[in-house]
Amino acid sequence: MKDALDNILRYWKDCMVDPRGGFYGHRDAHDVLDPDAPKGAILNARILWSFAAAARATGREDYRAMARRALDYCLDHFIDRENGGVYWSLTADGAPLDTKKQFYAIAFMIYGLSEYYRMDPDPRVLDEAIALFRVIERFSRDREKGGYIEALTRDWQPIADMRLSDKDANSSKTMNTHLHILEGYANLLRVWPTEECKEAVASLLHIFYDKIENPQTHHLGLFFDDDWHCEDGGIQSFGHDIEASWLLLEAAQVLGDEALLQESLAHTRKIAEAALEGRCYDGSMVYERHADGRYDNEKHWWVQAELMVGLLYLAAYHQQPQRAAEARQTWQWIDSHLVDHEHGEWQWSPGSPKEKAGFWKCPYHNSRSLLEAMALASKV
Repeated sequence: MKDALDNILRYWKDCMVDPRGGFYGHRDAHDVLDPDAPKGAILNARILWSFAAAARATGREDYRAMARRALDYCLDHFIDRENGGVYWSLTADGAPLDTKKQFYAIAFMIYGLSEYYRMDPDPRVLDEAIALFRVIERFSRDREKGGYIEALTRDWQPIADMRLSDKDANSSKTMNTHLHILEGYANLLRVWPTEECKEAVASLLHIFYDKIENPQTHHLGLFFDDDWHCEDGGIQSFGHDIEASWLLLEAAQVLGDEALLQESLAHTRKIAEAALEGRCYDGSMVYERHADGRYDNEKHWWVQAELMVGLLYLAAYHQQPQRAAEARQTWQWIDSHLVDHEHGEWQWSPGSPKEKAGFWKCPYHNSRSLLEAMALASKV
């Protein structure tokens, strides 16, 4: 798996380093660089996490150097030093472009910063992560009805369009943002085990089990209003379900509350098994089932990566040893259909014209899946 990991990260190291600072924002499916593409907070925070996590797992100095490069750029350019939080995007030259405060992006910056701190315990980096945690808690958390709102303006005022992307509903609360706030908080908890961080992680786990998980189907709702009325019409996102199944359990493991861990084991097994409704005979997974019953059968790179980890978690923590062989089948499918063995990285999906690197196409899902496979090898 180390060679497969390096296949991904050497692409970012060799093809995406911007001499102006940080990393370029886009390469298309044919590996043509757009040096003038905007730079997104999510992409850069994920690059930070990926290289820091890989450096910590392998000890490689070249990964460590790339993590430091990503850290410096994020702290120097993406952090809003006037109002707090993180800009959504920058120009290619590093100037603020879209200055809205999307809490999903702030959560990913916490994730990247806390992982860097795990690699190199620099107190300044931890302070930056804690400051962003407190920004989310102050401006996003709904203390009355529970959960977290999606977005605000640069100076924390209401914003009309709260969506992460054009394909999302303009809902005030979403599963995806809650999942990645939880992910960032759980990683921060590893290095900052305070009562306020523990309380936030526990609260998020309860939100998933009480509000987001459908008690009949065990699929996760995607879009909600302020009062937690589901607004997605019954879409089933298999990739998000399988990703959540292991991230929720991981957060409960980090938290260390035995009662909540047992509750999480019960819920996450059902969520994972519901997600496997989207698994195909060849080991791949389709994207989602629409509200009208039609399927989106595209085999997105990130869905396959999350499927592999979800299967390994079922084998390691849910007494389903047969899932380890299914995870190996998924990896064989990925290796045959997505991995670019010549140039590095993975394709978006088989035959897709979409980018190899971009605002959403990053080294996070795929490198994380390989790091998780390495970490779980002794358990399955």
